[in-house]
Amino acid sequence: MPAGSRCPRRWPRYGRRAEMGVAVRVIPCLDVDAGRVVKGVNFRELRDAGDPVEMAAVYDAEGADELTFLDVTASSGERETMYDVVRRTAEQVFIPLTVGGGVRSCDDVDTLLRSGADKVSINTAAIARPELLGEAARRFGSQCIVLSVDARRVTGGAPTPSGFEVTTHGGRRGTGIDAIEWAARGQELGVGEILLNSMDADGTRAGFDLEMIERVRTVVDVPVIASGGAGKVEDFVPAVRAGADAVLAASVFHFGVLRIGEVKDALRAGGVEVR
Repeated sequence: MPAGSRCPRRWPRYGRRAEMGVAVRVIPCLDVDAGRVVKGVNFRELRDAGDPVEMAAVYDAEGADELTFLDVTASSGERETMYDVVRRTAEQVFIPLTVGGGVRSCDDVDTLLRSGADKVSINTAAIARPELLGEAARRFGSQCIVLSVDARRVTGGAPTPSGFEVTTHGGRRGTGIDAIEWAARGQELGVGEILLNSMDADGTRAGFDLEMIERVRTVVDVPVIASGGAGKVEDFVPAVRAGADAVLAASVFHFGVLRIGEVKDALRAGGVEVR
């Protein structure tokens, strides 16, 4: 793909699902560390969950609408490992693949797209330099750029206007940035989607943070992917009703607690359109 071009494959731009009649997407998320899928609680006590390429193929066969890979170490020593995982996965599956973790520049975005990613998720680098989002959106197209917002409720220190704060380092470091305002800023800068991660709920299986989804939905028109807290099939419909265009989960899929088909059946039963 020549430098400056857009995504190699054209996937629909989703947004305002109810108004556009677009089906809700069910997305497994694979947190990858040194070439293996891992999962913990609140990004701690990580345990091995399997080979990412094999798991991606299974999810594709089960009817997942997309896949998300996040490099949870994102160190320079593991970067080439992640590129290899992306390349091998892109050869095996035929659904959109979003990759994030350690993306610091437009050149990193370019390399991931060339490796087979369809979309690239940006988090920490955008906090350090928001202009990166606009630069990447202009160079590759908004549909390729996802703003990942790792947010938690503020329980100590200076409060934010919404009560939600953007964090880094797996939710362990606060930034003082209001999470709702940051999501709106991401849309202004040109991102095509918001991946909204509740760091309080991550891995707890206690349900999505519905208030946070609702608050972000009120300030953005681009698709919102709800992440963090899925534990049972009943958790997914409320997330959609709160404003999510897609629902993402990790451990419940990795360890066989839920299957993709079960989640889609529950969404259909709740009156939600799925593929």
